[in-house]
Amino acid sequence: MIKIKVLLLAIISVLSIACNRKKADLLIYNAQIYTVNDAFEIVQAIAIKDGKILALGSSSAIREQYPATESVDANGKVVYPGFIDAHAHFFGYAESLNNANLTDSRSWDEVLDKLQDFAKNKTEGWLTGRGWDQNDWPDKQFPTKEKLDELFPDRPVLLTRIDGHAAIANQKALDAAGITKAYDLTGGEIITKDGKITGVLIDNAVDLVSHKIPDLTKEQMKKLLLQAQDNCFAVGLTTIDDCGLSKDAVEGIEKLQEKEDLKMRFYVMLSDNEHNYDYLTKRGAIKTDRLNVRSFKVYADGALGSRGACLLQPYNDMKDKKGFLLSDLAHFENAAKKINQHNFQMCTHAIGDSANRAILKIYNKILGPNNDKRWRIEHAQVVNEKDFELFGKAKIVPSVQPTHATSDMYWAQERLGKNRMKGAYAYKQLLRQNGWIPLGTDFPVEQINPMLTFYASTIRKDANHYPEGGFQIEDALTPEETLKGMTIWAAKANFEENEKGSLEVGKFADFVIMETDILKANADQILKNKVIRTYVNGEKVYESIAISKNQKK
Repeated sequence: MIKIKVLLLAIISVLSIACNRKKADLLIYNAQIYTVNDAFEIVQAIAIKDGKILALGSSSAIREQYPATESVDANGKVVYPGFIDAHAHFFGYAESLNNANLTDSRSWDEVLDKLQDFAKNKTEGWLTGRGWDQNDWPDKQFPTKEKLDELFPDRPVLLTRIDGHAAIANQKALDAAGITKAYDLTGGEIITKDGKITGVLIDNAVDLVSHKIPDLTKEQMKKLLLQAQDNCFAVGLTTIDDCGLSKDAVEGIEKLQEKEDLKMRFYVMLSDNEHNYDYLTKRGAIKTDRLNVRSFKVYADGALGSRGACLLQPYNDMKDKKGFLLSDLAHFENAAKKINQHNFQMCTHAIGDSANRAILKIYNKILGPNNDKRWRIEHAQVVNEKDFELFGKAKIVPSVQPTHATSDMYWAQERLGKNRMKGAYAYKQLLRQNGWIPLGTDFPVEQINPMLTFYASTIRKDANHYPEGGFQIEDALTPEETLKGMTIWAAKANFEENEKGSLEVGKFADFVIMETDILKANADQILKNKVIRTYVNGEKVYESIAISKNQKK
């Protein structure tokens, strides 16, 4: 009788253990998993169910307690939360895949050569391209349109500078926009030389021509968006803040996500215009698992490279220019009041110290202290030493892009002079204001790869390891700060820190498996680091070919 009781107790114990074992959809084990939780814990295994994180812990404990439909031995590889790009232009990047790629052109002649090669395969309609930067050329001067007119007398051409804040158009394109002479316009400039239009357009002047370019068809745009998504998944991006879209673009995202064609998560900032304000005010903030629309992108000024950034004092290399605001101050204050009234988020592009000061003062006036509105300054590129504290006073979030520092460092001091450089690309000083800072790339202005962000943030050098000692190295972020800026702090800037940005129970199972631990890697290892797999909602959305072949052997 005693033996039977013992046997029954044993059976009950086994059944109890079996009942307590929860079935998982996916289990990753034998990994080095950076949770990026408050304690910055590292664990070995993660169990996933219904797109969310079920449990984390040691490989033995998780494997014993959570039998899974699919189990993956990570072979000691590193797992991070899915990377979040806190400032990018996904739609712009997708469209750029249909344009001539003019990046890294070392002269105007090289730009023209690339454009002619591109035109061989695109034989009709407008010719568009993006990526030139006169600061990379020997003379560092803006080009003029004569050769464009000669090469393409019958086709309109618009070639956008790398930052998107300047472009050059040929005569055919200028004719399409009705530009026959230079004239004053708010927030823009039509550049002339010896009284003649050069074809170079700055900021709002670019729109005069770009608005004449025919829209892509829905099928063309869908193809480009899915190609852009694949490219982003391949570098470990799982959420993208798309800065400055129309309501039509938002509805396009919704349709593609409903069909499960577009799996990327988006935090969308609507462009600053009445149609978009009316749309979101009437509809209300949009929130699904993969789409969050509750903010507006406002442009205060232009870019430093094209001297459109609004400075307190004249440019060091052009004493008759200070740049300009793209709208008057009343516009920015009215926008702030409207956005605040509906509890939306205001995200303002501000590059120059004058633009930053103007927007910071308006934010402080509208918000006051102790708010949790998380209004953002996008770029916060040049800040006067007296104005840093204005971020902290009203809990204003500086949203920065580390690769801008290492792209601009070759010529930034020429524009600003030595004294103003102390408040330029000053990410450590900005971090101190609130104790956290979101990081992005601004792609397609920069490349989409988050490893370049990590490298520029921590080492403050370009991909050629220049300069020795790092560019203004005192403003480098630590590896841990940088990883947080690319994950949990970026999520916080989007009001999404409770659902993503770290690997914790109940959060979305968005993560990336990588070859090398970037927190312990040297410079070459960071730059060469490869994504093995990317997961969104527990679904594998990217796998490198090399790893796939190895696993099949």
